[in-house]
Amino acid sequence: MLLPANKRRAVVFNFESISGHGRCIACAQGSGKRGNGREGSPLAGAGFGDYLRHNNANIGGSGLVISAIADSITRQVENVTDTVSEVFFEPVIRLGVTGLARAGKTVFITSLVANLMDRGRMQGLAASPRIEAAFLQPQPDDTVPRFAFEEHLAALTGPTPHWPNSTRAISELRLSLRVKPSGLLAGFQGARTVHIDIVDYPGEWLLDLGLMDKSYAEWSAEVFERIAEREEAAAYLERAANTQGADKLSEPVAKALADAFTNYLTKARDAGYYDCSPGRFLLPGELAGSPVLTFAPLQPAEAAGRRSLIREMERRYEAYKSRVVTPFFRDHFSKIDRQVVLLDALGAIHKGPAAVEDMRNAMGDILSAFKPGQNAFLSKLFLGKRVEKILFAATKADHLHHTEHAKLTAIVEAMVRGASDKAGFAGADTRALALASLRATVEDTLSHEGSKLPCVKGSLLSTGKQAAFYAGELPSDPAKLLVPARERAQVWLDADYQTMEFAPAVLDLKPGDGPPHIRLDRAAEFLLGDKL
Repeated sequence: MLLPANKRRAVVFNFESISGHGRCIACAQGSGKRGNGREGSPLAGAGFGDYLRHNNANIGGSGLVISAIADSITRQVENVTDTVSEVFFEPVIRLGVTGLARAGKTVFITSLVANLMDRGRMQGLAASPRIEAAFLQPQPDDTVPRFAFEEHLAALTGPTPHWPNSTRAISELRLSLRVKPSGLLAGFQGARTVHIDIVDYPGEWLLDLGLMDKSYAEWSAEVFERIAEREEAAAYLERAANTQGADKLSEPVAKALADAFTNYLTKARDAGYYDCSPGRFLLPGELAGSPVLTFAPLQPAEAAGRRSLIREMERRYEAYKSRVVTPFFRDHFSKIDRQVVLLDALGAIHKGPAAVEDMRNAMGDILSAFKPGQNAFLSKLFLGKRVEKILFAATKADHLHHTEHAKLTAIVEAMVRGASDKAGFAGADTRALALASLRATVEDTLSHEGSKLPCVKGSLLSTGKQAAFYAGELPSDPAKLLVPARERAQVWLDADYQTMEFAPAVLDLKPGDGPPHIRLDRAAEFLLGDKL
């Protein structure tokens, strides 16, 4: 690296944090000396080429080091370019949408886009009257599948509406808005374009980010402690107990272990547990059957050789982190600056205290994966993007009478309180909200044993028949749910909470109206309003 002639300072290349081998090189301008910064080292007085040749022989090639440096520099340049473009040209809001299984991610995105294009029901979005046009454009990421908006909207609003298929992989959609300016100088300015890039990805993948700081041994110990008392894990625990990690690697044995562990994760998810990682075991996509998904936790094995089963399991676990989790974080997750986390809190409450506690832990793990803070110009330029706003949305609010919505919001706020406070301290804005992306019910009041019950009424998903439903009264104090959940109570002592699956209602939309919803406009105002 060239320095001014009158500056005799060393430039130090520190590779320790990248490759782990701990050597560095110092080149002093005009000093006539070159070395690795350590007296008496094998490279004392050697040049950079000698350094590379030395490490080629000792660590199997310096290509990984140079590649990592080049990749880091390239991404910094991309970050600078994107930041400058957003500030001086057309701003881009990159909105991530995730949630755990059956939280309603696909319906949320479909309804949000449809209601931003036809804004008759978006009174809560302050900028709605100033949006002159909304239109879909080709997304910027050519290698990411497009979110099938038109297909999902047809499923929800067609003559025989049905819920669309759930999220199975990452997808993206760009919605562009032409917005008239506001303020005193609005008459002297033309409309500007704001791009909203919506990124949809499974919440199970997000939980994998927690694996990055754990070794295989640490992860295995945590898994065995967590699943020891679970009925769903009995078959896997028996197989793992009868497997010797020190034995020589056998692919049929490794595959049988991985299959048994995957079966446990599937049963655990269906039973209402939310700590089901690695997430790609449940949603493997194109990785199905590959070695990177053929591992499972094992108890420690003494004197395990290099070709033993447990060593290979450890290697594949590390490959999963480097080949699957890291690219997802680097290519998609790290670029998000607004985030929605959807959760089916009503479903967890219905399943019982253990499910509520698992959801609370999962929400804490998800929030800890974000890099919260304010995206000021210089911080974006030099530190990369941060997640400025995080919305925790309890979906299916249309399964409750509106008198219960505030209680549901309070419960969600209490569930994420600890992690939310940390994000707020870092400069991010977090909020909880009860919403329904697509309203499938209407409210009603029924008489029961001399009292009036606030109910909702809709078409049952199983039969299509109309039914009225009373879910039960939520406690006004969230502690009445969260304390028994933390204590791992088996059942709720003083209440019974029910759920019912409703089918989407047949819609008769007027021109300019999007699909009916509950508080979707408030969610849009929180996530997008300041940029519009």
